[in-house]
Amino acid sequence: MKQTLLTATAACAVLLTASCSKQMDNSENPFLKDYTTEYEIPPFNEIKYEHYIPAIKAGIEERNQEIWAITSNRAMPDFDNTILALDNSGQLLTKVSYVLYALSESDNTPEMEKVTEEAMPMLTTASDELSMNEQLFERIKQVYDRKESLNLTTAQTRLLDHYYKQFVRNGALLSAAEKDTLKNINQQLANLELSYNSNILKETNESEIVVEKEADLAGIPASTVAEAAAEAERRGKAGKWVFTVHAPSRLAVLTYADNRDLRQRMYETYTSLASNNNQYNNSENINKLIELRTRKAKLLGFNTFADYQMDDVMAKTVANAENLLYQIWTPAVAKVKEEVADMQAYVNKNGENFKIAPWDYYYYAEKVKKEKFNLSEDDVRPYFQLENVVKGIFTMANRLYGITFTEMPDAPKYNPEVTVYDVKDAEGNHVAVFMTDYFPRSTKRQGAWMSEFKGEYNYDGVSERPIIYNVGNFTKPTKDMPSLLTLDEVETAFHEFGHALQGMLTKAEFRGQAGTNVDRDFVELASQIDEHWAMEPELLKTYAKHYKTGEVIPDELIKKLDASAKFNQGFATTELVGAALLDIEWHKAGYNGPVDVKAFEADVAKRLGLPAEVQFRYRSPYFKHIFGSTQYACGYYTYLWAEVLDADGFELFKEKGIFDPATAKAYRENILEPGDSEDPMVLYKRFRGQEPTVDALLKNRGLK
Repeated sequence: MKQTLLTATAACAVLLTASCSKQMDNSENPFLKDYTTEYEIPPFNEIKYEHYIPAIKAGIEERNQEIWAITSNRAMPDFDNTILALDNSGQLLTKVSYVLYALSESDNTPEMEKVTEEAMPMLTTASDELSMNEQLFERIKQVYDRKESLNLTTAQTRLLDHYYKQFVRNGALLSAAEKDTLKNINQQLANLELSYNSNILKETNESEIVVEKEADLAGIPASTVAEAAAEAERRGKAGKWVFTVHAPSRLAVLTYADNRDLRQRMYETYTSLASNNNQYNNSENINKLIELRTRKAKLLGFNTFADYQMDDVMAKTVANAENLLYQIWTPAVAKVKEEVADMQAYVNKNGENFKIAPWDYYYYAEKVKKEKFNLSEDDVRPYFQLENVVKGIFTMANRLYGITFTEMPDAPKYNPEVTVYDVKDAEGNHVAVFMTDYFPRSTKRQGAWMSEFKGEYNYDGVSERPIIYNVGNFTKPTKDMPSLLTLDEVETAFHEFGHALQGMLTKAEFRGQAGTNVDRDFVELASQIDEHWAMEPELLKTYAKHYKTGEVIPDELIKKLDASAKFNQGFATTELVGAALLDIEWHKAGYNGPVDVKAFEADVAKRLGLPAEVQFRYRSPYFKHIFGSTQYACGYYTYLWAEVLDADGFELFKEKGIFDPATAKAYRENILEPGDSEDPMVLYKRFRGQEPTVDALLKNRGLK
């Protein structure tokens, strides 16, 4: 997933803070000085918890002065003195916010959590004060009303349209009383999202499945067993094995554990996260979030929050998003029935007397895969050592775009597990800084994402290059074994790197359009198309090498991988589409009083015809993508929307050659570099030469 901060409009704002002026002179606060590090990497070793709040206050005051300069300007409002000035404002606040958000997600110590809890209400208030600034909006509107006569470029027009629409969507046209109501709603939403996310992190860290008998570990890979033993020691349970619900541990148990009771315990522990009868239950948070989002949408003139969210993206309407999803849903469910029949036949053939349940799906899918293709995850994992996968990713980027990655061992890091690279083009010019942070830890939320510590800017002779990072939760190395990735983890690494490429290679003129600041249902194209290269033999042979022998992955194994590529796609697709539809159902239903979360999910599953053996990819209490951030709410469908684009787009690479220079150049110039400087469908058609259809996706997933 691509994680973004809010744009300059939404994240930073006007707030008078009388105490700030002193902090501006605080020479001990690294945020309040120019970074003297190479490429202006944040000096993490100098940043202390007590630096954040003073820097945020100083940033808010500075932003306030910049906005005052815009609104008090007596010159006729135009692009430069209003829109460009707004786009370039708030850089100090953005600077500290980038670090705050990054560490609150990936290194969220108790001290960091306290800082975030104090900072978020301030940032929310600041955002509201800016987006409801009547004098500022009046100037934007004056430029907007005259745009046809201003001879603006396409990028300038799009940036103007963006700011005008964002101000309207954030309440600029509301009455004073309505603005106060919206501010109150936004503040409550921010607090609820903090609470929701905190509950997930805390229960995830506390959840454990303890195994006392070695016999119960049968089938689980040795590396996972070793990590479980180490985890037990860390938790004061030496001599036992502790499995957690973090993906590397959870998926290994569900896929390989011969002990069915252990698989069920793991499944039920994970799927009940933040919905147990304890202080981490998120049911109340969900109800309040839905209620407030519904109120916000209606206040802004929309029937539902789903309508509000869809209005500002490629899909435009809920009906368009649902139409796409249902085109995929029906063949996916049909494929699930075939997959379950194969698994049930395997169970029956081996003398077992039970019906396939959700906690059996991964395990028996692996058994059937072994039987059909003589292939298991254990056969391929030895060839996917993390360090080699990273080399493969860099090789792909070099062959497509001519860029190189050189490690910067002495660069500042926010955690010792971070690796920092200097990215240069074919001529040796600096392109970006790239950071990776790949292993799970108790202070890091689950999942994988991309974001930045510094954005790109390229206007009027001034050029600033970005600092981009990828975060993951991949299988950790042990004292006896390196980090060996699953196929899913390999694809995830390529996926997040696709986001990183869009962030690193951008050449947009304006900050608000740079990198991944694009429509939510367009942003996943750059990430998902990169997944296709991961298993292409031409690249695979350059990086998939056995961690013990150095042997390149053999042709026979590559053939098996290719033959099995579409295996189990009914399950994977149904899980994904089901979650996207659940997301939409929550946000188009509105709020008519308290809802039983489990009952709501069950009702949606029944209406969809969700197979009993498959559940939603994420249950609502830990569906962080939609309840942990209002920005992403009603947006999970975007993965499928973008997959239509990426499947169709990669067919051009397959036709011309996966490293064809002309195709790579067209993709770079039309998808990776422009950011939001043009309409995304115009950019896509310029690259592809046609509009996409769902056919390529269905074919790619083996559903057609």
